[in-house]
Amino acid sequence: MDDHALFAKSLSIVLEDFPEIQSFSCAAADGGLIGRVKTEQPDILLMDINLGKMNEEDGLLLAGHILEAVPWQKIVMLSGYDLPVYRREARRLGAKGFVNKNVEPEELVAVLKRVHRGMVCFPADTWMTEDLTETEKRVLELLATGTKRKDIARQLYSSERTVSNHLQHIFEKLGVSSAVEAVTKAIQMGYIVPDFTEYEG
Repeated sequence: MDDHALFAKSLSIVLEDFPEIQSFSCAAADGGLIGRVKTEQPDILLMDINLGKMNEEDGLLLAGHILEAVPWQKIVMLSGYDLPVYRREARRLGAKGFVNKNVEPEELVAVLKRVHRGMVCFPADTWMTEDLTETEKRVLELLATGTKRKDIARQLYSSERTVSNHLQHIFEKLGVSSAVEAVTKAIQMGYIVPDFTEYEG
């Protein structure tokens, strides 16, 4: 399943060349998807994380809902953004694999075959870090917008000392030594999604 129709069509054409793939169909990320999964019972559901305007949720949230309703369904997440946070969340919710959109067709089919046999296929994380807490993520988000420590403390209803403690924990978890490095790495890892709307126009 993919919000980009052209990509989905191209993927369908490519997979037709592999005898291992008996059938491949695309489905819209709408309210009827869970019912369709229950009815058709696909061997594997290949889901894009970025659903665009097709759904108010992202693919990870939707995959979670599907697995709540159909816990035996094998799901492989597909994304153009190979971020550690995405991979960890996909693994946490119960997906069986994670594939970058830039993968070669042969490699994709190999992953699907392994998942079909009951294996779990996730790329190794470049960074093995302890997860940030929700408060630490919020501190990073505010830092990324240029918010000063005293203003962060005010927004979080805490003291500057507490904010400094949060920052120290963030630095240790991410393996960095400055706020700039922390924000940069947080963006690379998917903890922060840059907002480019201010540059549109």
